[in-house]
Amino acid sequence: MNIDNCPRCGKLYAVNIRELCFNCIKDIEKEYEICVQYLRDNKGADIQELSEATEVSIKQITKFIREGRISVVNAPNLTYPCEVCGTLIREGHMCESCRTRLTKELTEATRNDNARDQGHNMGSSTYSAIDKKRTF
Repeated sequence: MNIDNCPRCGKLYAVNIRELCFNCIKDIEKEYEICVQYLRDNKGADIQELSEATEVSIKQITKFIREGRISVVNAPNLTYPCEVCGTLIREGHMCESCRTRLTKELTEATRNDNARDQGHNMGSSTYSAIDKKRTF
């Protein structure tokens, strides 16, 4: 049996699929039920209001949303922070601005890698094969 410290409360627990102790799992389930009930009664609530009214952290509410346990479909004002910049969003993990910037950076990096490979007059597969044969 593997044991570890619960990342939420610090107590020792038998490692499980949720990676939390039993008491923290129960607490999170209670928080979830409180949030769901509040949203049923207050469909216009935003994440700040939900957090303040239920005393559940924005981080935990965001986790419920990303897990698909709380839906933003019937809660028109419910948004959560972008993982990169914190801008409030309604779907995914990143806002459109961060997604666009990431796509641009990846495209430029790929272009730079291709230009470097062409500058060596060999394709990337040839370059990789040579790297594998090198001994350092």
